[in-house]
Amino acid sequence: MRALIFDVDGTLADTEEAHRCAFNEAFQQLGLPWNWSKPKYAHLLLTAGGKERLAAHIDSLDLAAADRLELLGRIEAIHRAKTLNYTRMVLAGGVALRDGVARLIDDAARSRVRLGIATTTTFANVETLLRRTLGPGALDRFAVVGAAGNAARKKPAADIYEYVLGQLDAPPQECVAIEDSANGLRAAKSAGLCTIVTPSYWTRTEDFSDADLVLPSLGSAEHPLPPRAAALVGNTMLGIREICRQLDAIRECG
Repeated sequence: MRALIFDVDGTLADTEEAHRCAFNEAFQQLGLPWNWSKPKYAHLLLTAGGKERLAAHIDSLDLAAADRLELLGRIEAIHRAKTLNYTRMVLAGGVALRDGVARLIDDAARSRVRLGIATTTTFANVETLLRRTLGPGALDRFAVVGAAGNAARKKPAADIYEYVLGQLDAPPQECVAIEDSANGLRAAKSAGLCTIVTPSYWTRTEDFSDADLVLPSLGSAEHPLPPRAAALVGNTMLGIREICRQLDAIRECG
């Protein structure tokens, strides 16, 4: 295996609750009579990208054409306010890495497996999260960070993975993606990647039948994988050795 590529929101960290609260705070700040509940936000997550979610929400409202057009014109400002709110929450320690993520990143470094990121969120969001959770030199641990500005189309299109693979100069058959959503899974598989899915609260009901491996988390010494998942992996934690075994099994199956 030459590279391990992580999604961010829901995969590296369960960021979606912070995003939801940041959106709701932005609505209040800008005088918009909206408040996204957890079920509402879970539905909106089927649309990749924060600005795209705002547009989908506006399109769902019963509005006059002129009012709809006016709100669509405010998307940039709404999203900018939301990003500032989200950044403040992350810097205050409101978002933590998911179980086992830091351990697997360290394991990749020891195993000389390159790391990449393929996400539909902004680079600013990625940078803030990584620096807050992994320290000041966090970005240097990743050979490439592919974010919203690096792909013309959002997931489930394969664009962001194709960009990351191009920057890594690595064939998809020698790389593995870790995702948490059906859109992310479709994007990674469309790019030809072996894909491991660790569903989050927000995506747990989605269809992951095309995934190469589905686990509740990556596992850690404090929170080992449950017996059924551990049997699939051959360990109570998913490490580079276990991922390589998975990749070898896929190759053997053709």
